[in-house]
Amino acid sequence: MTEASPSDAPSRADIRRWRRYLADERAEAAVYRDLARRRAGEERAILLALADAEGRHEAHWMSLLGDEAARVPAVSLRTRILGFFARRFGSVFVLALAQRAESRSPYEDDAHATAAMAADERIHQEVVRGLAARGRQRLSGTFRAAVFGANDGLVSNLALVLGIGATGVPATTVLFTGIAGLLAGALSMGAGEYVSVRSQRELLDASTPDPDAHTAVPHLDVDANELALVYRARGMSEGEALARAREVVAEYDPTVAAARAAETRARVALTDEHEAIGSAWGAAASSFCFFASGAVIPVIPYLLGMSGVAAVITAAVLVGLALLVTGTIVGVLSGASPWRRALRQLAIGYGAAAATYALGLAFGTTLA
Repeated sequence: MTEASPSDAPSRADIRRWRRYLADERAEAAVYRDLARRRAGEERAILLALADAEGRHEAHWMSLLGDEAARVPAVSLRTRILGFFARRFGSVFVLALAQRAESRSPYEDDAHATAAMAADERIHQEVVRGLAARGRQRLSGTFRAAVFGANDGLVSNLALVLGIGATGVPATTVLFTGIAGLLAGALSMGAGEYVSVRSQRELLDASTPDPDAHTAVPHLDVDANELALVYRARGMSEGEALARAREVVAEYDPTVAAARAAETRARVALTDEHEAIGSAWGAAASSFCFFASGAVIPVIPYLLGMSGVAAVITAAVLVGLALLVTGTIVGVLSGASPWRRALRQLAIGYGAAAATYALGLAFGTTLA
């Protein structure tokens, strides 16, 4: 990037661009401050530091604009949307949008932005990515079941309804087939999510060390290497394991060991409670409800008394809109292009529906 000479007279296009940068920097700083008000501790401090950095960029454009800084245009639509969500929700969605916004900074290609500003924006993307990752981890289990449950309901029931409808059977048959598919799929998804998450928890529990194993330490013959075998099984070399075993036996304090065991049991109990109520049951309930909410959409035209081609087209349009929404949500959360993810969801859903519709036409009669 070549730096512009300070003596160069700015063109009207330069001034308009600088004003836009200034407006966006101010708005982005406000977004980070709004998010910080909904956070505490380290996350709050990080967000306020990002706002301060945007303030430094703001000062740069103000110095270049001089008196022209008094007439700042409206901020971009992208930044206004960020501000709206930050003020009302302050969620991981906003951080994911901010991450994408930081990745599209124009400063690297602008001769009037300093190299430090371009570097700041690149680093800001990684900072926001880290903050968004924390939120993604908190959302991962139940939210994953919700989004993908809805998507599965949309695609599978649209394919089922269109496949049966294409055979030429009466609309009531298509309606009850769709309802049966909704219930069967929702129950299957809910049960599958519960078993999957619960089984994963049980596998982890099986790998958790026994908190009461410390009671055997005072009675061990360290020269027999029994304790060293434990550390070797956990990945230490033979020499390291033996040294660690001797250290543990020499420094063993039953009071300290009992306190650590109590902490371990409390931590495992909290994890189990969260799993039974929050994760396994939460994932199952979310999967059931969101699959059902997605699967009911292809049935709506038949619930309204429609039939034939009109019902098929209406169901396809409604499901297409819903697929665009779920794809956009996944794209936003992943920090990728929302439109690309939305179109991918749409293509997959319509592809599956087209295949079953063609099969129904092949084995059925002409639509009424």
